[in-house]
Order: sequence, then structure tokens, then C-alpha cells
Amino acid sequence: QVRLAESGGGLVQAGGSLRLSCVPSGGTVSQYFMSWFRQAPGKEREFVAAISRSGTLTTNADPVKGRFTISRDGAKNTLYLQMNTLKPEDTAVYYCAAKRSGSHYLTYQSRDEYNYWGQGTQVTVSS
Repeated sequence: QVRLAESGGGLVQAGGSLRLSCVPSGGTVSQYFMSWFRQAPGKEREFVAAISRSGTLTTNADPVKGRFTISRDGAKNTLYLQMNTLKPEDTAVYYCAAKRSGSHYLTYQSRDEYNYWGQGTQVTVSS
């Protein structure tokens, strides 16, 4: 069973950047469909970005298009979320998620699809 560990969160001013990392122990990034979700206080957990198991397709949610990039490094066995031009509304706990089954070249955006979740890392963007 894979376990996911996120890191890289913190406090940043609006317009700044952060890079989140997620390392799957008990598995490799190439074995799973992986994604990032976030949850702000009082709100539901929402999709941010996903990458296919093939690594060839990525999908971003509309609020982060053009600002966030999901990627993975097989050699480091790490999933990343590069976040640029951060806004106060990006403040949330960010979660890494993974699932094993699916079509190799597709991405998945529903949180109900994912079997494995990390503990989350807090991102706070000040205005």
C-alpha cells in the first residue's frame, strides 16, 4: 500500500511562488495516476491538477491554469506542483492523491476516484 508524504507548503506573499512535493513510499510515481487537491476552511476539497500514469497528459483546474504546473521526476520518485503568481484565494491545505487503476493516458479529476491521500501541507498567501 502506497503512502504519500507532501512537503513544501508555507507562507508567501501574493505574487510569489512555492513548489510542493509529494513522495510515494511503497510505490513509484510511474505506477499511479496522481493529482493535487486543496481544501480551504469551510469549503469542500477541490481538484487542482492531475497527471496521467503515462506522464504524458496533465490537466489543471480553471482557477490555476497558467499559474500552476504539475510534473513528476521518476529518478527522484517525486510529484511536484509548481505554483506561481499566487493569490490569497489559493490559501488552503494542499493534498497529494494517487490511484492505481485506470486508462494509462488519461487524468482523473474527481476526488472519489482516488484511493490514497497524503496528510496535506498548508499554503498561506498573504495580500
